[in-house]
Amino acid sequence: MTPEVAAILGLSAVTLVLLLGALFATTRQDRRPLRSGSPGETPLPPVEVVQPPPRPSAGHVGIDYPDPRTIKVGDTIDRQGVRTRVLGALYLSWQGKQWTEYLLDDGTHRYQWLSIETHDGPTPDDPPHLEVLLWTPVPTQGMIPAKTTLSVEGVEFFPVERGTAAFRSEGVTSMPERGLLDFADYRAADGRLLCFDRLQGQPWNSSHAQPLPPGSINIEKKS
Repeated sequence: MTPEVAAILGLSAVTLVLLLGALFATTRQDRRPLRSGSPGETPLPPVEVVQPPPRPSAGHVGIDYPDPRTIKVGDTIDRQGVRTRVLGALYLSWQGKQWTEYLLDDGTHRYQWLSIETHDGPTPDDPPHLEVLLWTPVPTQGMIPAKTTLSVEGVEFFPVERGTAAFRSEGVTSMPERGLLDFADYRAADGRLLCFDRLQGQPWNSSHAQPLPPGSINIEKKS
């Protein structure tokens, strides 16, 4: 073998080695697994989920305070320092809803109605709550409840609900034992409530409501 041929073969061998090395490096790079971070990086700590503080309990009806649904005709109730006697009750139902209204007398023939209704919570996981309203008659000077906004004593009331409820009466109510009661409920922007009701065929009556916390009522059962 001449020196020239040996030199050519040596250069060819070196070139082949370099080409194989480059091909091997390229193949390793293409098979590298994809990762979200590079080796040597400190992994981020897990995100800490902060739990909201538990909501304070508003008390339990029948445990922390008397259950107003146990009021009976003849009982005496003390509401915010005012003692009244329960003269009668109306048990009403409308479209699957049921509620009770009690006629109260404070001894001065100043009559008011106390309505008690159970409402479902905003979600199925929320417990039901009681709505307790004290209704006081207000003069509306023959006003008829319209399906639009009403202005009473300078306050705008918006229609909420209206219908005809079936009722059963007990005690002194000035109502028949059974019958139908038309009603129309309104609400003002500040939350005040206004209601029109009438025994079918009779003139309309009107009253406004004051909400009462269930725990503000003490019940003295009839002996």
